[in-house]
Amino acid sequence: MAFADRVSHLAPEGAYHMLARAQALEATGRKIIHLEIGQPDAPTFANIVEAGIQALRDGRTRYTAAAGILGLRQAIAEQAGRQRGMTIRPSQVVVGPGAKPALFFPTLALVRPGDEVIYPDPGFPTYEAMIGVAGGVALPAPLLEESDFSFDLDAFDRLVSDRTRLIILNSPSNPTGGVMPLAALEHIADVARRRDIWVLSDEIYTRLAYDGCAVPSIAALPGMAERTIICDGFSKTYAMTGWRLGFGIMPEPLAERVELLLTHSVGSTADFTQHAGLAALRGPQDQVEAVVAEYQRRRDLLVAGLNAIPGVRCRYPQGAFYVFPNITAFGRPSTWLANYLLEEGGVALLPGTAFGKYGEGYLRLCFASSLENIREALDRMAEALGRLA
Repeated sequence: MAFADRVSHLAPEGAYHMLARAQALEATGRKIIHLEIGQPDAPTFANIVEAGIQALRDGRTRYTAAAGILGLRQAIAEQAGRQRGMTIRPSQVVVGPGAKPALFFPTLALVRPGDEVIYPDPGFPTYEAMIGVAGGVALPAPLLEESDFSFDLDAFDRLVSDRTRLIILNSPSNPTGGVMPLAALEHIADVARRRDIWVLSDEIYTRLAYDGCAVPSIAALPGMAERTIICDGFSKTYAMTGWRLGFGIMPEPLAERVELLLTHSVGSTADFTQHAGLAALRGPQDQVEAVVAEYQRRRDLLVAGLNAIPGVRCRYPQGAFYVFPNITAFGRPSTWLANYLLEEGGVALLPGTAFGKYGEGYLRLCFASSLENIREALDRMAEALGRLA
């Protein structure tokens, strides 16, 4: 069957492929420790669930404005602006069913066939997918372990050209957990201003940061608000992955174009879901702080345990809920090791190459799982990798 070129390059996300394999093993009676899927293991906070239920009872089941209900857009503008130290107007906010529309639709609105787009590698697979669908040329910029997985700025500078239309950033990062330091953001901002380049900053994990680490936004730097799209959402912070609720913040002319893309694709985001999101923002935030503290305990356990396994080297991630250990000492491709640990150790995790070619030599493990599961996963990994040594 022949397909259009814009979709011929698309491939499944590695996490779902590994999940399917793990579930197939579980069906045979094996116990698998799941550290492959990047979603909170806790349920959605109770006050958010109740707000969603009440919205359903109140008949909030009809169409809304494509850009979202005004109350939610106002709350997002206030909270996001306060967090980033900048002024955001509700008219800059576009709500979508999940955060991916805030990645995909601005890219479709800005990138023309042949335009070049620089994106992080290892990075979220949707970046490369959406660049290809838009007809752009995807240029991966390597992230460096020695700089806590921030951009290799020398490589970045070599990639920039007169054809560069968009730069994609992700901080804190999936899959590395790295946070881009202010100096790196200032360097990229200077390039973007001088060359009139747009920046798409994926900040979905911005509130999941550890050890008091600050997470600066490039949009707050001088001259950047008018050329930056912020992508954020409710899935990770409020354990709302299945609610499908996200948003983009961008200059009004672009917001109008993205709203039209929403109109002609998904129509609008579920009304009751938006009211649940409003309760998340307006309600108590101590639950978020408690979750972040628990994630940090899990991170510390996992990183210490990985570093105790001969041949494994792992940095402490500054944000998100992933670790990205270096496993080059085993002399095996990361895909081979991920499959080996699933089949021989019963631990489902992802190869670094699921996130790009520069992910070779690494594995990704999600620590949004219980301390008990993490301890058992470490025991299994130590035993299985010990047999290789």
